[in-house]
Parts: sequence; C-alpha cells; structure tokens
Amino acid sequence: MSEPQIVWLRRDLRLVDQAAFTAAAEAGPVIPVFILDDETPGDRKMGGACRWKLHHALVSLSSDLARHNSRLILRRGKVIDILTELVEETGASCVHAIRHYEPWWRKAQGALKDEIPLELHDGNYLLPPGTVTTGTGTPYKIYTPFKDAIFAAIDGFDILPEPSLTSPESWPESDDLAELGLLPTKPDWAGGMREFWGDQHGTAAAMEAFEDYLDIVSEYDDKRNLPSITGTSRMSPHLHHGEVSPRMLWEAMSRYSSEGATIFRQELVWRDFAQNVICQFPDYGEESYRDGYGSNFWRNPNRGHLIEDDLQAWQRGQTGYPIVDAGMRELWATGWMHNRVRMITASFLIKHLLVDWKHGEQWFWDTLVDADYGSNSTNWQWVSGTGVDSNMFVRIMAPLSQSEKFDASDYIRKWVPELADLDDRHIHDPEEYGCKPADYPSKIIGHKEARERALDAYRETKK
Repeated sequence: MSEPQIVWLRRDLRLVDQAAFTAAAEAGPVIPVFILDDETPGDRKMGGACRWKLHHALVSLSSDLARHNSRLILRRGKVIDILTELVEETGASCVHAIRHYEPWWRKAQGALKDEIPLELHDGNYLLPPGTVTTGTGTPYKIYTPFKDAIFAAIDGFDILPEPSLTSPESWPESDDLAELGLLPTKPDWAGGMREFWGDQHGTAAAMEAFEDYLDIVSEYDDKRNLPSITGTSRMSPHLHHGEVSPRMLWEAMSRYSSEGATIFRQELVWRDFAQNVICQFPDYGEESYRDGYGSNFWRNPNRGHLIEDDLQAWQRGQTGYPIVDAGMRELWATGWMHNRVRMITASFLIKHLLVDWKHGEQWFWDTLVDADYGSNSTNWQWVSGTGVDSNMFVRIMAPLSQSEKFDASDYIRKWVPELADLDDRHIHDPEEYGCKPADYPSKIIGHKEARERALDAYRETKK
C-alpha cells in the first residue's frame, strides 16, 4: 500500500470541489484531519457563533466520510505541533490543504513548509487571490474594475467530483467532537440558531437549499434589500465553513442569465475582492486603511460609561431605532443578519454613535456564524469610509427612512415583539408618532442630532 496522505481541514469542510481531497485520494490512503487551534489565530480565535456552526459542519462532513468507510480525525492544539506529530505517527508522505489567506494562516503555512511535506491547493474562492491583476501587474484596490476583470477571466468551472477514498492500514487516535467544546452549554444560548437553521448543515443540505433558492434568483436584485421576506440565499455560512465552494454556486447558476443572477455572482466576486484586500493589507481587520480621523474623532467606549452604555444598547438591540434593534436581535438569536440591515446597523454604530468600526467588527466576529476575516473587515471599513475602497463618511444612512423604504415592518414585528401591534405607518418610528410602547426604549440620540454631530466631527478633521 502507498504511503498515507493527510488532508488538513479548516474552512473547507466538503468532499466535492475540494482539491486537497482530490490530490490526496490520487496519491494514497487518506487521513482527514481537523485541528481546533485557538493559539495560532491569537486575538482572532473563532467566535462563539462560528464555533456552533463549525460543530454541525464537522458532523455533516463525518457523515459524508463514513460513506467512503473513512473517518474524521479530530485534534486540539497548535497546528504546527499536531501536524508534525501526525506525520511522524502515521508515516504520511504529504499533508494536503486548501490555501488560506488570513495572516495567521499564511504565517502558519510558511512555518509548516519548513517542518513537513505540505502541498497547498486553491479552492476556497472563484479564482486564487492575487491571480487577477491590473494592466501593470499590481493587485486591484477598487472593487468595480476587479469585478470586471473577474467576469472576463471566468469561462465556467470544472467542478471536481467527490473522490473515492481509501483508508490507511491503521487510524491515528481522535478526540471526540464533544471534547472540542464547540457547543454552548452553560448557558446554552443557541436555541434560536437551532430553530433558524434547522438541519441545513453540510454540502448536500446547502446545495439543496440553493437549488430551491434559484427559483427566485431572478428577483434577487429587487428582493435582496427587503428584510421582511426571504430574498437572499443565506449561503454565507456554508461558504465560510467551506461546505460549498463559490465555484459550485457559480456553476449551479449557469443556466440563469437574469439580472438577478448577475448581481448574485457579483456578490460572490465581492467575497473574492475581500480576500485580495487582506492579502495586500494583512492587518485590515485591525487597522484603518485611511487613518485620517485621529484618535479623538471616535467616541471610545473605553473612555466613559455613557459611550460604553451606547455600545451595549446597540449590541442588545435597545437603541430606540426599530430597524437597528431588529437587526441586532436577529443577529444575537440566529448568528446571522440580513445584508441590508448589516449595513444599516453598522452605519448606525459608526456615524450615529461615532464609535470606531473596530468595536462593531469585533462584535460581529463573535456573533456571526459566517464571521470571515476578509469579508467582515472589508464590509466594516467600507461603511466607515476608512477602507481602501469605501463609502464616503459623509454619506450617512438614515435608518428610519431606510426601514420604511425597504418595507421592514414585518421584520421589525418578528424581532422586536414590543412593537408587533403597531401598523405599517407607525412601526418604523413609533416615538415620532407618539405611540411608543412603555417597554420599548426611546432613541438614544435623535437622527438629526446624530447626523450633525458626525458631520461636525468630520469637518474638524479636515481643518
């Protein structure tokens, strides 16, 4: 029998269109390995919501592997130590892995190559970050020309089929999944997630849900901004954990040529763009690209109780702005938030409350089941006006009019039950109409006051 091949798994938990599995299966018996490493990421240890989703993704992958009489080896510790031990223990001739671009993984991949036979493969993005460049050979910094270049470069994909796996003569020991402690227990705060996501975990369930979604993808451009209906695919957690690849979704839409399908593909390209950004600027999740605001621009929650209280009101969905509060409560309950509402809540924290985007990014990091370093930081810096490609700070979203414009009435009723009895006219701003229930908070700051404060602060930076 040929020498075993280890497949080191991270955010690539699938068998289909998974180049590391394909290469390993062609070379010999396959030992799939997932290592829960809370040391290598440093301050970027996986958040609670992502850990919950990860548990279920690992369960699904284990089930898929069992169809091949294979199994998933689970370990906990620093990857460089665990993989070195496993290579020695199993006699594996190679470790195969999908290349990751987060700064801590890039550093770990470089260090591992000095210790073990490591072969990295592409497969988490439409095209490998860094391969599509400007006419001068430099990476793109602006999304629109990057998008055009990606569309021009793609002429369909050959999706890698699920490989046939052979097992090694003996298996290394594995931890039990429960021992990884990915699920919350004391307390168990994941009831809303279980209800919201049901059994939609793993490749088969994700692709089945996506095929159902394709029935309405032609309406995506119109309905994706309406939080009261299911107008988005909710594929982001499956993409983040690698239960599906973006190439699989792109190809599944190959028979669709509507404007909605094109807009959806552009969202997949935005995900690629975010990875290209963090490849150029590894500290993008920690530092503003445009750092022209100064240390006194932001109301730092660490500097006073009032500001800290404002941040906590935002986190808990108690701002007095129904659309903001609905979004933040949806996030806490389900680990997910509607895309339009993500922009509204982010803008509110940054511009209405003048709190540095980093505090919001960190909250999303811990509470989103799809908390992705590249996408999360790129989206927050876009809203804050600090990004390499971003909205202007002076473009301040009006959450009350946004709520009415995008017909968020039923969305608010679902997530802010204190307002469930209000009609469509009054529910977006009950305080203004004098019908705010006693158990719902008043606005922590008026929209006009917040807007003027933000613009005044911005003008001060330009003097």
